[in-house]
Amino acid sequence: MALIVAGAIAPDFTLDSHLDTTVSLSDFRGSKNVLLASYPLDFTPT
Repeated sequence: MALIVAGAIAPDFTLDSHLDTTVSLSDFRGSKNVLLASYPLDFTPT
């Protein structure tokens, strides 16, 4: 996978939401700002 350069348009992706639906980045393109935060150790026993 290629690295994303700062300021470039992010590739589209789809994730499961906490509301049991799926959400795609393209759902918000042009209408909202999106911040993706990842906490890899949340909800794990470590």
